[in-house]
Amino acid sequence: MSDTGNLTLTKTRLIEGSWEGVLTGAKGEDPPAIRVTHFDRAIEGVTLDKLPDGSGWRVKVPIPPETIADGVQTFLIRADGSDETLDSFSILAGEALSEDIRAEIELLRAELDMLKRAFRRHCIETT
Repeated sequence: MSDTGNLTLTKTRLIEGSWEGVLTGAKGEDPPAIRVTHFDRAIEGVTLDKLPDGSGWRVKVPIPPETIADGVQTFLIRADGSDETLDSFSILAGEALSEDIRAEIELLRAELDMLKRAFRRHCIETT
């Protein structure tokens, strides 16, 4: 088992149903042990391949079709045996998403209107 040290995981792309990234900071020749979860359920089939230049590991996380559903689906990537999250990614889809975005935009508009009124009031009071 390799020493996980100060691991850093950087996303490179999301393609063909897989999240990919580069993991650096691992010591030793063995791939570091990581785990990926979705709602505390382990994702199977995660692979780590040593980069040709030896600078790190290519991480590939397959996204199981059964995890894709309406709303926000979040995946957590952690060093095995640690609660520290190295990275995470989310997939947003479906009807619930459009309602969430509309509600968030309405809230932002209301806050912006409040700030505009307060700024105008401030300008009037200071002149």
